[in-house]
Amino acid sequence: MERNSKPSAPSGSFLKRAVDLYVDGFRSMTVGRSLWILIILKVILLVFVFKLIFFPNKLQSEYSTDADRAQAVRSALTSHE
Repeated sequence: MERNSKPSAPSGSFLKRAVDLYVDGFRSMTVGRSLWILIILKVILLVFVFKLIFFPNKLQSEYSTDADRAQAVRSALTSHE
């Protein structure tokens, strides 16, 4: 083997090679696939629960019109409390 020879660069873009790596990895999984499905379902459930608990739609429940909601947002942004 020659000392100055460079290894040949892989063909294709980095993004395509990265996608191929993950697709091939997921394709050959057995137990990992069910674990990823479980993880994805848990994340979806957590996002849904967090939205309901921590981010309620107060503007919709406290103000009846869009004009009232807009005024409430304007006054909240410009108040100096």
